Formats: sequence, C-alpha cells, structure tokens
Amino acid sequence: MTDIKAQPFPFPLQREAVALIVIDMQRDFAEPGGFGASLGNDVSRITKIIPDVKRLIAGFRLAGLPVIHTMECHRPDLSDLPPAKRDRGNPSLRIGDLGPMGRILIAGEPGTAILPELAPIDGEIIIEKPGKGAFYATGLGDILKGKGIKQLVFAGVTTEVCVQTTMREANDRGYECLLAEEATESYFPEFKAAAIAMIRAQGAIVGWTAHIDDILEAINHA
Repeated sequence: MTDIKAQPFPFPLQREAVALIVIDMQRDFAEPGGFGASLGNDVSRITKIIPDVKRLIAGFRLAGLPVIHTMECHRPDLSDLPPAKRDRGNPSLRIGDLGPMGRILIAGEPGTAILPELAPIDGEIIIEKPGKGAFYATGLGDILKGKGIKQLVFAGVTTEVCVQTTMREANDRGYECLLAEEATESYFPEFKAAAIAMIRAQGAIVGWTAHIDDILEAINHA
C-alpha cells in the first residue's frame, strides 16, 4: 500500500481499487451562453482548471486506472426534473429552455456535452445524472461494485454542490474519497475553500484532499 500525501493525514491508496470521477465538466457550466452563465456566474473560474483536470485524467489513463465522467442532464420531456429544481431563483434561462447551445441541461444537447479538452475516450464510463449527486437515480453504485472499486478520487465542478454531494453520497456507501484540490472549482472562491475545509474536517469526516502532483506520483509508482 502506498500513501498519498494529503490532508488531514496521508491517504492510504489501494491502487487496484481506485477510480477517478470527473464531475460535470460540461459546456453548460463552463462556457458563455450556458446554464452557469445564465445564473450570472463568471464561467472563467471553471475553464481555468481545464489543464489540471486534463493532467489528472491523463495520469489515471497512463496508470491504467478507471476514469468515470458524470454529466448533469435531464430527459427532453423533463419527466425527471422536479419543479422545485427548475423554478428556483431567477436565471435568464431555466433548465429545458432553448439557449445558444441548445436546450439547457438536456441530454443530447450541445451544451450538455463534456468539454472537448476533457472528452471521454472509448471504454470510459459516462454517468448521466438528474441530480446533484452522482449516485441518485443512476447505475453508478452497481458499476463501482462490479469493478471492485473501494476508493474514489474526485475532480470537477462545482466543489460545494455536485462534487461535495457525490463525495458525501460515496462516503455514506463506504468509499474512501479524495478530492484533487487544483482540479475542482466553484464560481465562488469562498465556497470552494469552505467545502474543502468541511470535507477534511474532524479527521476526514467526508474525505481527504490532496494536490495533483502527489496523487499522480502515488498512482504511477504504487
């Protein structure tokens, strides 16, 4: 077993049982005209982490370890979109509305696609999820069990919403969770900082956090 340098203490890597989950690195959250921008957010905060996420993905591929991608999206008939989610707030575009990249967060639309720089390759799993967490109403749990996965490394957006929600879901299911700090981001820097603090508080109550270089060194030399 190899330890990854992490906070609040070293992460005990089980190389044969670890996978990377890249959360929602989609055009709708990272590009002008998408859902993130419609909420008034500065999407450049998301695009700036693309090189680090790409480097992390490449490291897992090089090590021959599983990479799983998630996409937040809904059915075209909106049957899996609760009114409580669609009607919240006052965005310029709501989920399902027609925007510059097609219907917002609808499966199969251009804006829902993963950013081309981070696109999955053949054999990588893509999870389409209707909620914040990647376990809700998806087959992720069964997929991980089938692959013998016990540990998850996380990247993606946003740190405090979909990433943290999925980490908490995974933690409750018995997975050991590690967040790659440079490969995650929020539209609000203070939210990212708070989420990281919450995740690793009280003896890694939700999980660990680590830097990409330390993660890559461990998985490629374990």
